[in-house]
Amino acid sequence: MKDTREELSTLTVGLHWLVAAAIIGMLAFGLYIDSLERSPERGALMDLHKSIGVTILALACLRILWRWRNGMPVMLGRAPRWHKVAAHAVHGLLLLATVLMPLTGIMMSLGGGHGLALFGLTLVAEGAAKQATIAAIGESHGTIAWILIGVIALHVAAALKHQVIDRDGTLRRMLGRRIAG
Repeated sequence: MKDTREELSTLTVGLHWLVAAAIIGMLAFGLYIDSLERSPERGALMDLHKSIGVTILALACLRILWRWRNGMPVMLGRAPRWHKVAAHAVHGLLLLATVLMPLTGIMMSLGGGHGLALFGLTLVAEGAAKQATIAAIGESHGTIAWILIGVIALHVAAALKHQVIDRDGTLRRMLGRRIAG
């Protein structure tokens, strides 16, 4: 089913919430791992973090392909032009960051010579570490994470504004419910 003004498809709603929960969980998980001292346990958690990141990349790409094929949902209610521009910018940043976070993580792993595995299945073998590469990409990964946290906060605030102030059905529709046309 294609998205309509009154109702979003199950795929749109499902991918939105699945990617959102995964990204928010991975941001928290990444911050937790970053706080740990180097140890075998930290290494095991990092391997899990990488595997989940690769999975998120696949889901994010699927979500972007769906958005490209299906189009962006129609904005409900009336809004000044700057609201529309800001909404498009935030949505674009969210989509971009859901791809950049796992990509920079993968690049960091490969640059560090660690290879890449998906839940134990080797996708890319270990290689030589490139310290300059890992430092630059690691900085990018961390910066994107903090930008993503800020953009997610903006997105949540906007959703709450739509629900509490505008009462336009945006959140209701994003929860998979049909709204009045």
